[in-house]
Amino acid sequence: MALLAVENVTRRFGGIVALADVSLELEQGAIGGLIGPNGAGKTTLFNLITRLYRPNEGRIAFDGKDLTRTPPHRIVRLGIARTFQSVVLFQNMSVLENLLVGAHARLRPFSERRGRKQALETLDYLGLGGLAERFPGGLPFGTLKRVELARALAARPRLLLLDEPAGGLNHEEVGELGELIRTVRRDFDLTVLLVEHHMNLVMSVCDHVHVLNFGRTIADGPPEDVRRDPEVIEAYLGASDSAAA
Repeated sequence: MALLAVENVTRRFGGIVALADVSLELEQGAIGGLIGPNGAGKTTLFNLITRLYRPNEGRIAFDGKDLTRTPPHRIVRLGIARTFQSVVLFQNMSVLENLLVGAHARLRPFSERRGRKQALETLDYLGLGGLAERFPGGLPFGTLKRVELARALAARPRLLLLDEPAGGLNHEEVGELGELIRTVRRDFDLTVLLVEHHMNLVMSVCDHVHVLNFGRTIADGPPEDVRRDPEVIEAYLGASDSAAA
């Protein structure tokens, strides 16, 4: 049984169909890629998995549990954590306090001592231990991305959703991110679903890739197959450029 199963999901916003009959599965321990041009519906799917939205049709299950019937505040407790396209941190809280929010959402019963220990261990793991008492304002963008990742990891999730983690990073930082994703998957025993526009990153770290275009699935399979799919090439390059390619 897949850890994450999206079954025939449709989501509309008024007359706009953001996702149309989308299905995907992610096995435990895998790194999955969710790609597609801007506006394809990738972040909408993340928002459905984390229950910020509810699907109009279809079902989303995590470890066999129907998420569409799960209150949003219980999603993290089930073992799902995420990052966002734009870094979302509490600016009036220290880096450590930001991580305590993640730990608090998952630890039951919550212990301040245990949560602080878990948060500090996560910061040290990501090389951020010296920033525990700093506030996010003024920290470099790449560091803020790591802090947001640390907050997600502080919740000790089973499924980690990464929404464009390479956005705004330079070439060297993107390479380091790929290594980090693989290492985090191993060390935290995670399953990862990655939304990303950096195709080299997706193709190098993902076991399986699902492609959306205008809210519909156009390809699904191993990275090497998806890379060569004519419909994927056309979606990214356009019909005339893909013919030339």
